[in-house]
Amino acid sequence: MSIIDLSAKRLNGPVIRLHPNDNVVVARIPIEAGTSIPGENMLAREAVTPGYKLATRYLRKGEPILKYNVTIGFAAEDTPAGTMMHGHNITFTEFDRDYAIGADYQPLAMVPEAERATFQGIVREDGRVATRNYIGIVSTVNCSATVVQSISDHFNAERMAEFPNVDGVAAFTHQTGCGMELSGEPMQLLRRTLAGYIRHPNIYGVIVIGLGCERNQIDGLIKEQGLQAGPKLRHFAMQDIGGTRKSIDAGIAMVREMLAEANQVTRQPVSASHISVGLQCGGSDGFSSITANPALGHAMDILTRHGGTAILSETPEIYGVEHTLTRRAVSQEVAEKLIERIRWWKDDYALGRDTQINGVVSPGNQAGGLANIFEKSLGSSMKGGTGPLMEVYKYAEPVTTKGFVFMDSPGFDPVSATGQIAGGANVVCFTTGRGSMFGCKPVPSVKLATNTPMYRRLEEDMDINCGEILDGTASLQEMGQKIFEHILRVASGEPTKSEELGLGRHEFAPWIIGITG
Repeated sequence: MSIIDLSAKRLNGPVIRLHPNDNVVVARIPIEAGTSIPGENMLAREAVTPGYKLATRYLRKGEPILKYNVTIGFAAEDTPAGTMMHGHNITFTEFDRDYAIGADYQPLAMVPEAERATFQGIVREDGRVATRNYIGIVSTVNCSATVVQSISDHFNAERMAEFPNVDGVAAFTHQTGCGMELSGEPMQLLRRTLAGYIRHPNIYGVIVIGLGCERNQIDGLIKEQGLQAGPKLRHFAMQDIGGTRKSIDAGIAMVREMLAEANQVTRQPVSASHISVGLQCGGSDGFSSITANPALGHAMDILTRHGGTAILSETPEIYGVEHTLTRRAVSQEVAEKLIERIRWWKDDYALGRDTQINGVVSPGNQAGGLANIFEKSLGSSMKGGTGPLMEVYKYAEPVTTKGFVFMDSPGFDPVSATGQIAGGANVVCFTTGRGSMFGCKPVPSVKLATNTPMYRRLEEDMDINCGEILDGTASLQEMGQKIFEHILRVASGEPTKSEELGLGRHEFAPWIIGITG
């Protein structure tokens, strides 16, 4: 199995057949017991919820369950045609996958530079391009979190009205920074995450605030990450400045000094090649792999041909279909980086624990029709599109390669998106079937609904209704083009629904690994 084939999908009345070889179909609408299923020569044996699966023929115990012609589990028992298939009768069992590294690699057919799409971006002094314009306040340790949040809170909408070209003063606080290893991957991961936000093009200037006695010392952070203190990177420790109240006052004064200059930025036409999209999905359902995820993947195919970057993450949520990525890898080295990350998760990090990569998806995913992680991964991987896999990064590493890339991260959306933004993503696109509400300052978050009923119920939070594909009012290709054009507008400054609601104040969440003691 190479690239997942999206071309054979067929909506046929109450069900959706995703591939001729599949032995299940997906309910498009509520199906009552005894309903005749057109084109499948069977009757539904029981009531089926939209997004759930029905067996299309008799399945023997142990037989692979195929969706998009990809194995998502095995029949737990002999099962008659017309039976609803879900976690109760689909077993999660390991199976061999042919990585066939590079077997399906094809270089992108790039759009000529003169013909590439453009957006209205903010060009920084060093040539990098921003989609938003924030001043950031960063804590080195949880002990300075209240001070950092208090400084940010001071600059409310009324005070910021004087600076219309500044999107806000954003606080980036977290739960760690001390009581951890002084060296090694946990500290390196935290520091490269903080540094990624400090140097992010969407941050005009930043103030770094520590307590003073923490393990994650400011000087160590700056030196290790190659940062340069100056007018746009200022820092202090609360113990040196005189305590809580004086630290808040000092931080407010520093921000005031930056605001006037930050407000002088202007937008200008720049190539879409400067757009880097972090791809997220959460609160998924049985329609995620049919509508929003492949439509977003189509948009990423367009973006990467225009020179942009698509960052797929959430390592536990590609498990089971990682071979569809290794087959598209640009090199043996890139493929082996991905395989190494999968093995680290399975053999070291999550070994023997009740985590997603070991089979069980969240209750919301289960309620949405997803039987296990193999089925969720099938949809999750589609967000990256069908192009070649150009590079694999560890969490929060700077993303310097254009095209479709992968970044190792947990499946928990705020943690995953934090890593992508630290790596340089300047837009996040987030698909959801159940209705996740998410924002991620200093980057806009575009929310894509998988189905129309949820979109209508949560329209205040959702930007795009990919349920139109199910409704028959838009094709997958049309929706992908719509998403791409929406990304261009958002990158140009159009606010997303999450920005209008003020989301993103507390979603900075670096991955916490290692021992706390």
